[in-house]
Amino acid sequence: MNSFSYARPDAIEIAVDDLATHHGAKFIAGGTNLLDLMKENVERPNRLIDINRLPLSTIEDTEDGGLRLGALVTNADTAYNEQVEKRYPLLSQAILAGASPQLRNMATNGGNLFQRTRCYYFYDTAMPCNKRQPGSGCGAMNGYNRIHAILGTSESCIATHPSDMCVALRALDAVVRVSGPSGERTIPIADFHRLPGHEPQYDNTIQPGELVVAIDLPAKGFPEYHTYLKLRDRASYAFALVSVAAALDMEDGQITDARIALGGVAHKPWRKQEVEAMLIGKPATKTNFQPVAEALVEGARGYGHNSFKIELAKRAIVRALEQAAKLEPTV
Repeated sequence: MNSFSYARPDAIEIAVDDLATHHGAKFIAGGTNLLDLMKENVERPNRLIDINRLPLSTIEDTEDGGLRLGALVTNADTAYNEQVEKRYPLLSQAILAGASPQLRNMATNGGNLFQRTRCYYFYDTAMPCNKRQPGSGCGAMNGYNRIHAILGTSESCIATHPSDMCVALRALDAVVRVSGPSGERTIPIADFHRLPGHEPQYDNTIQPGELVVAIDLPAKGFPEYHTYLKLRDRASYAFALVSVAAALDMEDGQITDARIALGGVAHKPWRKQEVEAMLIGKPATKTNFQPVAEALVEGARGYGHNSFKIELAKRAIVRALEQAAKLEPTV
């Protein structure tokens, strides 16, 4: 681990200015991902800006009937918050499916957005990785790639985004609020994370010097018909091979609104709103769910060891929709 300087500002403006004036600096809150990356020499910040003193640790109602999650609220406190459990149970389920209780007690909402891929080749500095060292190649492409992406890939990168929370946020149409040198702005969660393209070193659309201050949830939270299904190699403390955040509105057995977001399959949470529209006005049945699953995974490409994910994703989508519609018990 390289040497670094340390700062602990107590105002957002000071933190933003510190980051802007120190090239190579990084914000740190819970540190559950950044410290691992530093130990492996994947990340080498020359300055850490500890933001834990900033006033970003509240959950409060918004004027439009939604809920604002402070960036420094821990994942655990978010998942167990009374309003989140009542109004956005899909988000609570997704957070509790991730990591371990110890990590959820430390990890923050803002930090969760910035999780970096768990690709083996990204973490191994002896291996080529375009995300870690642009232009060096992608070791996963022709290597062992069982956990890697099947959708939205490029010739430069087939890494996946690891977050569970972000999959639920994508299904809920959350909005990320940031503060930077040019003031505050909002970023729809759909636009926050990037597909790899030819620049896989960039995970998101955050601008230099910007700090995430909150995540806004819209008024509509799908509290009745929802599920977060996570398929993984073991029942706890494992990242998703495929995950599905499914949420429905139903009236007299007919679907009036539908949200489906996938995790573990792409460089960002995967969602196609035009596919969700296929369910509107139809009964919640397996017969109607199957073509939706096929359409959502259309264009998927396997790379050998991960080819099984294509069929797994289709089955997971159908199962998640059945669970969300309460046609199948949630387990």
